[in-house]
Amino acid sequence: MSDQIRQIAERVIELREVSGVTQESLARDLGVPVDTYRGYESGEVDIPVSLIYGVAARFHVELTQILAGESPELHTYSLVRKGKGVDVQRTRHYDYQSLAFNFAGKRFEPFLVTVEPKSVGALVETNSHPGQEFDYVVEGRLAVSIDGTELVLETGDSLYFDSVHPHSMKALDDRPARFLAIIL
Repeated sequence: MSDQIRQIAERVIELREVSGVTQESLARDLGVPVDTYRGYESGEVDIPVSLIYGVAARFHVELTQILAGESPELHTYSLVRKGKGVDVQRTRHYDYQSLAFNFAGKRFEPFLVTVEPKSVGALVETNSHPGQEFDYVVEGRLAVSIDGTELVLETGDSLYFDSVHPHSMKALDDRPARFLAIIL
């Protein structure tokens, strides 16, 4: 695994230990099996962004603190120029770029997400997380599955849903799809 994944795992461990929370308790709070959670803390298993978001909420810290090891400091506004968001290469399935990484006290997390096309028959991983999500397709076509219902989104389409339900995204037409994801 990458250095970034190991560093994030170390930050999660530190938050958990400083708060006096056991692995078993945190795994239960996050809704994942204990063995899976232990794999995340080992730094050998990629931690999904949805789980990191849950850890941040559980310990009342900014997502940026876990991802980058720094606290956001801006309070009035945050300008992020094209292509200058913080890359969050959290999973092999999606590439995330945080678009408000340096703003403190965010009420939602905005990401630019790129989904690369998969080979026919490739497994599409689902995830879920507390809250709600808004997705706006800026490029390509995207198949979104929510609780087993598949919706096809075209460029310019948007979708708002309860993200506690298992969901997945798949790029269509052998082309990458990009969408703005706002996680509340």
